[in-house]
Amino acid sequence: MSTLSISLPGGIWTLGDLTVTRFGYGAMQLAGPGVMGPPTDHDGALAVLREVVDLGITHIDTADAYGPRVTNQLIREALHPYADSLHIVTKVGATRDEQGGWPPARRPEDLRRAVHENLENLGLETLDVVNLRLGDAQGPRPGSLAEAFETLVDLQRQGLIRHLGVSNATAEQVAEARSIAPIVCVQNMYNLAHRHDDELIDELAEQGIAYVPFFPLGGFSPLQSSALSAVAARLHATPMSVALAWLLRRSPNILLIPGTSSVAHLRENVAGAGLSLSDEDLAELDKIGR
Repeated sequence: MSTLSISLPGGIWTLGDLTVTRFGYGAMQLAGPGVMGPPTDHDGALAVLREVVDLGITHIDTADAYGPRVTNQLIREALHPYADSLHIVTKVGATRDEQGGWPPARRPEDLRRAVHENLENLGLETLDVVNLRLGDAQGPRPGSLAEAFETLVDLQRQGLIRHLGVSNATAEQVAEARSIAPIVCVQNMYNLAHRHDDELIDELAEQGIAYVPFFPLGGFSPLQSSALSAVAARLHATPMSVALAWLLRRSPNILLIPGTSSVAHLRENVAGAGLSLSDEDLAELDKIGR
């Protein structure tokens, strides 16, 4: 691993036997509008991915549903053959429809096809981490994940997947997955204003399992909070910087995957996440999602 990656905000974490920087990169925004079709700036997208690696980031989050296929093919074009230190995390369990929706695709045949498509589009023989995406676009939904998760466990036994995780999951589904096979991460929506997984994060930290918040900056509706704005103003920083820095301080098992299609914004996110927050700042921010 490069010495630079050690100096990224938050340091490092291990996903099973894989060492990754806690500051990672989410590739979703590299696709076209609405995460559909090719990027408006193809060369710009490749430049962002190359900058990710040049900054020492070793954790890229993607899915073959982004585009669909677009982000995985961009990752392959920009970075293949991959450095040994780079780890690509993907997810299966949803597809895309012509309206831009995310219909579930969790039947065994759907999942097997998705894993093979991820392998092909990324140019890999084994996927480092595969998350099973549950629920729907509105959030987690209760129900057993056994059949779907056992399908991924079978693909893991075949050597096509190294490690497993779950995404958009309830605490009960996380527990059910762990009763079937080890998981290395949980990827759910979480940020300063959406704190519903606080208990789960602490429980996973005790078990050495990563928690990866998607929409760390609020997603399509950026975080709005007078307390966040006040802390940011006091620190002469942007609210988004404060929100990222808070996540890294929230728990050592939190891995960040903020997305962007801009090299400049990528660098801003890295610098912002390294912001130093005082106990007073943290106490003020801690009240936002309560």
